[in-house]
Amino acid sequence: MRAPDARRFIAGKHFHYTCFEGTTGNGRIYADGSVAGYIQVGGSGPRRYVVLPAGTLHVRGEQYCASVRGIPFSPCFNVQKTSGVSFRGSVSGLGFAYCEFSRRSARADLQRAPLRLHRMTTASSGGQQ
Repeated sequence: MRAPDARRFIAGKHFHYTCFEGTTGNGRIYADGSVAGYIQVGGSGPRRYVVLPAGTLHVRGEQYCASVRGIPFSPCFNVQKTSGVSFRGSVSGLGFAYCEFSRRSARADLQRAPLRLHRMTTASSGGQQ
């Protein structure tokens, strides 16, 4: 997908993602190139909230690229639309380094972990459950 088309397809929408090495998360990429969302590196451990400033993601020629503080180069991405609501993003030149993104409602990611209900015994039940 050409970069301007990818930007239109992605910008302002909420996506859940899963990457090749297990990292998962969800978030939104805004039209100004800023990003806000959650990431869980490797798929385990703490979920962290991350905000990247405007201009982090940008179109350079026909490529969709990123400028991230602390990274000495600006990686660009191949974006392949896989359905009307999903795409695969991979680092240019490193096809194995990819993430699968699927559009979903931001509310879907706000669900709480299920409550664990425990049976309680009462004095009137004589300890029977």
